[in-house]
This record gives sequence, C-alpha cells and structure tokens, in this order.
Amino acid sequence: MGSEGRSWSGAAAVGGGVEGEAAIAAVVAPAPGDVPASGASVDIALPLPEMTPRIMRKRLKGIAGVRCLSSIWFLFLTRGMFARLCRGICKELVRGWSSLDSSRFSIETVSGGITNMLLKVSAEDGKGNKSSVTVRLYGPNTDLVIDRKRELQAIPHLSAAGFGAQLLGTFENGMVQSFIYARTLTPSDMKEPRIAAEIAKEIRRFHQVDIPGSKEPQLWDDIFKFMKKASILEFEDKEKQKRYETISFRKIQDEVKELKDLSDLLHAPLYFIDFEYGSYSYRGYDIANHFNEYAGYDCDYSLYPDKNSQYHFFRNYLQPDRPSEVQLQDLDALYVETNTYRLASHIYWALWALIQAKVSPIDFDYLGYFFLRYDEYKKQRESCLSLAESSLSALKNG
Repeated sequence: MGSEGRSWSGAAAVGGGVEGEAAIAAVVAPAPGDVPASGASVDIALPLPEMTPRIMRKRLKGIAGVRCLSSIWFLFLTRGMFARLCRGICKELVRGWSSLDSSRFSIETVSGGITNMLLKVSAEDGKGNKSSVTVRLYGPNTDLVIDRKRELQAIPHLSAAGFGAQLLGTFENGMVQSFIYARTLTPSDMKEPRIAAEIAKEIRRFHQVDIPGSKEPQLWDDIFKFMKKASILEFEDKEKQKRYETISFRKIQDEVKELKDLSDLLHAPLYFIDFEYGSYSYRGYDIANHFNEYAGYDCDYSLYPDKNSQYHFFRNYLQPDRPSEVQLQDLDALYVETNTYRLASHIYWALWALIQAKVSPIDFDYLGYFFLRYDEYKKQRESCLSLAESSLSALKNG
C-alpha cells in the first residue's frame, strides 16, 4: 500500500512503471551528493480559477497548479497546463534536457499512486533517441504521514543498490526520478511460487542495504503519530463525519499498546523497510505488509497466503541459495513474527487512510479503506495474538 504500485522486472520486485515500451536512451543519474534541486512548486491545493493564470506564467518559480477534483480534470490538465510546468521542471533538473525544444516533450499520467500524483515525461533528442522520467507530485499535506527528509536520504542509497527508481532532482513539492519499465504485479502474480521466491530473495537483499542515519525503529512512533492526527479530524461531508464518529480511538489506542507490548517480546531483528515511508523497522512487518498486498486495493483477504505458501516464501528469504535446508524452528519463528506484525500493518494503513480521507484530492475511498483494514484487523486479532502468546509461553517453558 505504501509503495506506488507493485511491479515485476526480471528478479527485481520493487519499483513501478509501464509495460510494453523499451527505454531508447537512458537518463544519467547524478551522484547522491549532486542531485539538483529547484525552487519550483505545483500548488495542487488551489481551485481551478486561481490556478489557470498562474500555471501559464513563463517564470518557473512560484507557478501554481490545481486541485485534482476528478480524474477527467486531471487528465485534461496533465495534457495541457501541467505539461508546461513539467517540461520546465524536467528541462531544469534532468541532465541533457535543458537545450531540448518544448516540442520534443510528451507527458502522460501513470496510474497506481494513491499518495502522490505520478506523471511520465518523455523527450526526444531529434535523432531518434527517446528517454523518459517520472515526475512525482506530492499529495497535499502528505508531510503529515511522510518524512520527506528521511525519504530523500534513503532513495539514493537504495537506487545505488539496484532498488527502485534513481533520484534525478527535487523541487519544492515533488521529485523527478528515472522511469522504470515494468509490469504491475497482480495478486495472482505474487502468489505464483516462482515469483514469490524471487520476491523473497529480493526483500532479503533489500534488507541488507545500509542507510546512513538513525537505526531506531519508527513503526510504533509513526502509528501513534497517525493516531493522534487521525483522532481530531472533522469532515465537511455529513455522511463522512457520521461514519468517522463511529470510530473509538480510545479502543484503537489500547489495541495498539497491547500489540506493541507483545511484539516487543518477540525481539525481532531490525531491517530497513518501505521506499516512501522508509525507516529501520521489523522484518516481520515488512513481510506481513507484503502478504497483505496480496489482497489488492479491493481488500480480498481470502487471497492472503496460507501457511504452506508463507513457509515457501520464508525458505527463500532466510536461505536464498539453499531454501530446502532451512530448519523448521526458524520457519516457525518467522511465521509467528510475521503474523503478529500482520496486525500492525492493518492498523498502520487504516490510520494512514483516515488522514488521507481528510487531506487527499485523489479520487479514492480512503474512509472506506480505513474500515476495510480495521475490520480485517479485528477479524484476525484473536488468532494472531493467540499464536504469538503461545509461542512466547513455549519459549518460557522450553
């Protein structure tokens, strides 16, 4: 959920992109310390009448954008007004593009993102060579749920290790990255044994990337931060407000404290997680979060992998070169760990969705998504906590 879509390109199970096109000319990424920055911004919170004259200005700095009131408006604007701005940003930030004529550029929307707005900008050099980049426009108020400083610190190190898109430049409320040509994974793709094994191996390699900075886990701090912000929302829509008021945040807080106390007893290893919300956290959370993605945006949790499928994944995660040699006790331990953090994943994204329901202009039923995730949490709570408590009891008596 946190990533902007799941993709599959060879052995890499990370990133995002569009299938069916090959890069003709690669965009050269700057060294991590040389990433250019622009003072330009796209104010996507402004209403349409205020946006129009500003977006047409020739000066790049201070140009404003538009609230994405509907997918039709967004398509119209990206083809017209947004195109002018994005060309300017890309010409300023992407190496080799500054001298290209505006007629050499094309722009289109990229589906799959429900946190940011994604655009694909392509350019031809007049000699038949074509290259593309992704312009990522931060959703309004996403700083409420995303630490952009942490994100920008992590991306260059992850891309240097071969994960995700390369950071080409930043502007006030967005970034330009290399475009990944790949196919979005479907839930049926992810549960296919061969692909599941490759994903497990890539996640293990991903967890071994060292990111400078604090190694303190942020998961529970983020969850409590989300809960504090989510508990004081007010919706202008009366029906939304009525549904919102049925939520007991005192109960959620008690649930989170209990879950945190129990998970702390597992003494789970810390690893780096998630591109956008990235920080050091728990491997069980990352794996559980991936398993929850099997359900897709429709939240069909009947697709959550069964125990045998999970063990297949664990074997390839724990010993990529010799998966058949993994000891049963190691599989059991990771099974308990993952299914405890399965609950944390639901709580995290449920609270995230409440905040998004208030601040995001993207056409997605975030409030409904909260209830889908929180209902699944309540459905799985007893069995997952019982599994963890039984495991801890066996350790104490063992």
